[in-house]
Amino acid sequence: MQKVTLDDLENNPMNADVTKHATEPLNLNNLALNYFELEPGDEFSGGLHTHMNQEEVFYVVEGTATFRTKDDETAVESGEIVRFEPGEYQSGKNEGEQRVRAIALGAPQDAGETRVAVPCQECGADYHVAEVDDDGVSLSCPDCGNDPKQ
Repeated sequence: MQKVTLDDLENNPMNADVTKHATEPLNLNNLALNYFELEPGDEFSGGLHTHMNQEEVFYVVEGTATFRTKDDETAVESGEIVRFEPGEYQSGKNEGEQRVRAIALGAPQDAGETRVAVPCQECGADYHVAEVDDDGVSLSCPDCGNDPKQ
C-alpha cells in the first residue's frame, strides 16, 4: 500500500493554477493520476488535444468545468464525471467565477502520441504532434515538420 497527500505533492502549474501529478509518487504502472485546481479562465491542458492510446476521465470535485470536443460542449459540475476515448479531441476550462477542483485519470499510463488540433500553415495537415518536456510544449507537423512557434 502507498499513500500520499495533496499537500506533499509538488505543484507544477502550466495552464492551471494548481497541477499535481500523483503518478510517480504512488508508483502507478498502468494509470496516470493528476489533481487540478483551476482559477476562472484556467484550462486543464491549454487547448483541444487528444492522446491516441489513452482514455481520459475527469471527476469534478468542486465547481463547474466546461469540456469541448470537436463537435460538442458540456458543463461538468461538482460530483459529475466525464470520459473521453482514445483519439477523441477534448479540452477543459473553468469558464465560471468559482474555483474548479478536479481529478484526472488516464489509462493506459503511456498516452502514446499527443495531437493538438492546430492546422499546419505550411502544408495544411489537420493537426500537430505535441511533445512535452521540462522546457514546455513543442509542436511539429507530422507531414512537413513545421513548428508553428518558429
